[in-house]
Amino acid sequence: MTEKIPAKRMKLSEPLIGTHNGTFHADEALAVYLLRTLPAYNPSNLVRTRDPTILSTCHTVVDVGGEYHPAQNRYDHHQRTFNTTFPAHSTKLSSAGLVYLHFGKPIVALHTDLDEGSEEVDILWRKLYQDFIEALDAHDNGISAYDPTSIQGVQKRFNDGGIGLGSIVGDLNWHYDEEDGLAPEEAQKAEDDRFLAASSLMGTTFLRKLAYYHRAWLPARAFVRNTYQARKEHDAKGRVMVFSKGCPWKDHLYTIEAENSEEEKVLYVLYPESEHGGSKWRVQAVSKSKDSFENRKSLPKTWMGLRDEELCEISGIAGCIFVHASGFIGGNMTNKGALDMARAALRIGEDQM
Repeated sequence: MTEKIPAKRMKLSEPLIGTHNGTFHADEALAVYLLRTLPAYNPSNLVRTRDPTILSTCHTVVDVGGEYHPAQNRYDHHQRTFNTTFPAHSTKLSSAGLVYLHFGKPIVALHTDLDEGSEEVDILWRKLYQDFIEALDAHDNGISAYDPTSIQGVQKRFNDGGIGLGSIVGDLNWHYDEEDGLAPEEAQKAEDDRFLAASSLMGTTFLRKLAYYHRAWLPARAFVRNTYQARKEHDAKGRVMVFSKGCPWKDHLYTIEAENSEEEKVLYVLYPESEHGGSKWRVQAVSKSKDSFENRKSLPKTWMGLRDEELCEISGIAGCIFVHASGFIGGNMTNKGALDMARAALRIGEDQM
């Protein structure tokens, strides 16, 4: 199959990208999309085949061909000698990681209007790999997120269905009854269309993640740092942070705390529900780690699951709205009320939690 994307500009020749046909995966679906965001590959044609004669005519080949030669635009990772990883990471790359390794910074710069050589592009390039692409590399290479020897005997509490981008792309390989009885050429076109749907899914998800990290996460770095530095205005030991507006604070807080390991950990974070005047406020317990559901210090057990007047009466604090049944978050009508809740929770001993 050869497929062409709409042209955004005229070119004397349009590069041909090659990848394999048959069952497709998230890594090559993303690799193809990433390439085609670049001016050098827009417009471009795509052929899905395992025929080495056809692949030899391609400008760029990903996830097939048994070659990793960047100078010749060959990006396969299946050969036994392949062991390339992303800087400061140990996970072997897939075709997604390979394309991102070589083209990620230009892609980040293109979609953020930042200078490719800037510190911001480098930060975003590394962050997108760590939080998005590395998992695809591991999935395609059969690498578990956990050391199998360290989780022997551990059982899941429930079946999570294995839901992730890799599994969703995998579902697109199944064609159901509507493709039964098609001629080989028609069946191949139907498969190719499903691959393009997978590529679009992976690519648009990547771009949404990039937009979030560029427009929300990255600007929040300085804001979180300044808020951290002011935390002792609210608690002498610095265990409460009060944000003037909501922001993605968790990543940055853990990084700042690692840089200030001698300081007490932050236990509660306060922020308004919106930036409008008179907004209600939230008080949130800080989890032990970024992905943990266990808190450093939950809100008091006697408050959990209570609302409104009952919560105000038990806590002795005006304006209370709720405390979640698990104690990870609560609400108050005012900034002062939320701060009173945090300070009261600090005073309550561990034996009452």
